[in-house]
Amino acid sequence: MNKMIKTAVVGASGYTGMELLRLLLMHPNAEITCVTSRQYAGQELGEVFPRYAAAPGSEVKFIEPSAEAVAATGADVAFLALPHGVAAEYATGLLKLGVKVIDLSADFRISDPVVYEEFYGTEHPAPELLKEAVYGLPEVRGEDIKGARLVASPGCYPTSITLPLLPLLDAKLIDPQSIVTCSMSGVSGAGKTGNVLFSYCEANESVRAYSVPKHRHLSEIEQELSIAADEKVYMSFTPHLMPAHNGICTTTSAKLIGDVDKIDAALTEAYKDSHFVRLLGRGKAADTKNVTRTNHIDIGWEYDERTGRVLLLSAEDNLGKGAGGQAIQSFNLMCGLEETAGLLNY
Repeated sequence: MNKMIKTAVVGASGYTGMELLRLLLMHPNAEITCVTSRQYAGQELGEVFPRYAAAPGSEVKFIEPSAEAVAATGADVAFLALPHGVAAEYATGLLKLGVKVIDLSADFRISDPVVYEEFYGTEHPAPELLKEAVYGLPEVRGEDIKGARLVASPGCYPTSITLPLLPLLDAKLIDPQSIVTCSMSGVSGAGKTGNVLFSYCEANESVRAYSVPKHRHLSEIEQELSIAADEKVYMSFTPHLMPAHNGICTTTSAKLIGDVDKIDAALTEAYKDSHFVRLLGRGKAADTKNVTRTNHIDIGWEYDERTGRVLLLSAEDNLGKGAGGQAIQSFNLMCGLEETAGLLNY
């Protein structure tokens, strides 16, 4: 008999919440006991999302969000698909009530509250929890995630950028201060918003940069790169919006300071036991069409002899490995399940 874990999704009506629900409904060890949304309170999950109407568990009804109401449903683990600043309040209350938390906002990703305030424009709402929060990158912090009660699931851009870079920084193969990254993301990365810039007519058949030069995700990217490099890292990051629903394509370059022949070995050693990192090898470019609606990240690379720079090429689904899928990966580790449970779709 399968071990069943009671789960809640707080803020379940957004794009990330919808992806979490899709994965949890198919998960062999998850039972959805609670979904929250002020807008849809009282309606069944299958009514709000008709594509899930035939799925076992889709009869659960949305409720008004509160830590007490979520805990009362018997949830063992709660996923917080909420905006930054809001998530911390729920996390604090749920932890006090004995519910483990996987937070998909930025509230617990950044260990320094001063840096949080710099990038998010407000004081950290729960600094007392920062020391125990585990940055939920399973390929790097898997053992810590297993024993955590609060996991800060990484942002979509940081996942696509840090996973290719961390092994090369750790092996001292690239100059930490020479990193330049450009990423393109599907429009769902902005969440459900009334901002006209993300409407169909504005985004379709168009690509543009945004949040230049200081996207909020820079804070956690530089934090994780600095840990790997053992020095403070500052990098240039330019995100772009592309006319697709989901997917992230990232190109990173950095000055080579080690042996180019050791790049493949460093990446292979880092991810040889990883279920969801697919290494394409030298001369291969990652393509978003191969990773959308999966929890995989594809990584290729090349070396530019003219400039002496390494090129790292990655692709992932911003709602999958960049959000919901990665959160489920941490959920599996926290609950003593197979890391791949509910995620082996291609």
